[in-house]
Amino acid sequence: MDVIDDFIEALPGDTRRLAHGEWGVRVAPEQAAGWPLDVGLRLADGILRVQAHALDSSAGVDPWMLLWWNRQTRYARFACTRESDTNDSASMPNHSREVWVHGDLPVAAVDEVGLDRLLGLVVEGAVAVREYQQARLTPTDGAAGGGWLRG
Repeated sequence: MDVIDDFIEALPGDTRRLAHGEWGVRVAPEQAAGWPLDVGLRLADGILRVQAHALDSSAGVDPWMLLWWNRQTRYARFACTRESDTNDSASMPNHSREVWVHGDLPVAAVDEVGLDRLLGLVVEGAVAVREYQQARLTPTDGAAGGGWLRG
């Protein structure tokens, strides 16, 4: 646990110890595709879990595509919550799925390098899905974009 404490304390920005075996990191908006990214870490039952709430709504993101993305990632995975109806106004229901990115690491593999890799991949995945959503919802001039996230 000292490795995690030391690592989290050395990170720039807003970090905090939430409880025994739980930490939080806030990634600044300019590094997280426009708005803060809250990342939680929890050490329990021999596993370090890192998770980030990437999107409030999956608008523009096909949740089934996230399964395909999962086949191309290591350590980190994408997940969606079940679709729910939230009413922003009485006449316009909003069908939404939250998008999360999470990853696990056995406690025996928790060292500075493993922790940096896992945390980096979770943050990178959250930023990627945010950028993908922004690109899908923003009209373009028809310029072709490349990369594995386009599609």
